[in-house]
Amino acid sequence: MPADCTFCEIVAGRGPASVVYDDDRILAFMTVNPTRPGEFLLVPKAHVDHFCDLDDALSAHLCVVAQRLSRNLRERLRPLRVGWVVHGFGVAHAHLIVVPQHDPADIVSGRHVLVEEGVVRFSAEHLPTPPRAELDRLARLLR
Repeated sequence: MPADCTFCEIVAGRGPASVVYDDDRILAFMTVNPTRPGEFLLVPKAHVDHFCDLDDALSAHLCVVAQRLSRNLRERLRPLRVGWVVHGFGVAHAHLIVVPQHDPADIVSGRHVLVEEGVVRFSAEHLPTPPRAELDRLARLLR
């Protein structure tokens, strides 16, 4: 465990957290600065920096628990949608963020931000559409 990992400190019981779920492999707790009320995150108890480095069994377990908790969130708080974010920034410890969405802009990339005549708007309209050949090339690369 890195000495400066906030999530490891929470897992060890040395940091404050409003726990939503706890088992022998993962911990879920409320986000300190949520996009919307009810936002929480799930972390593996073992320190893993990148989410894609979780072993398959742990990743599957984390996602199944996230799914169950997401259904509970949807039932109790009634957001329009429930989204998941794994972006890997903020704390260098794998985590999945569950976001109650009341608006499409509740989960967006910074690339979606447009400022038109002083008004901030979120849209994917201005993002370039790669040529099909480039999409095919990337698909072959990622197979």
